[in-house]
Amino acid sequence: MDPLLTLLKRDAHTPPEDLARELSLSVAEVNARIAHFEQEGVILGYQAILDAEKTGDASVTAVIEVKITPERGGGFDRLAARIAQFDEVKSCYLMSGGYDLLVIAEGRTLQAIAAFISEKLATINGVISTATHFRLKVYKENGNLLAREKSEPRLAVTP
Repeated sequence: MDPLLTLLKRDAHTPPEDLARELSLSVAEVNARIAHFEQEGVILGYQAILDAEKTGDASVTAVIEVKITPERGGGFDRLAARIAQFDEVKSCYLMSGGYDLLVIAEGRTLQAIAAFISEKLATINGVISTATHFRLKVYKENGNLLAREKSEPRLAVTP
């Protein structure tokens, strides 16, 4: 992978001056390369990783295993693209193993996710079955630790 992309993937908030220094490039060169990567669709977007407990975000995240029947002439792609269009779907991956698609969905409540699955996802022609798992707690998100252990002050030991 391009070294600039590696640095941006680690921290997209790094100032161009720091990137230029690290890569022995000019700031103008770094900015031009970033603009090129954005125009070519190599860089698709930038996101902050938030701690939902601290922001008070009460949304529910579900990991849904989806078994589908591949379409003639379109394989899995056409059906996966259709599923990915739903607002509730945050990520959609073709998988190997016991199911075909892994769908990450978000909703305001468990009931909202259940309604999405029963009314939208499961009713699509070609969807054979779904298995849903709900995220209970996040420990690490995109390489960033979220749940840090609270250290208690240690008492001095005396003989």
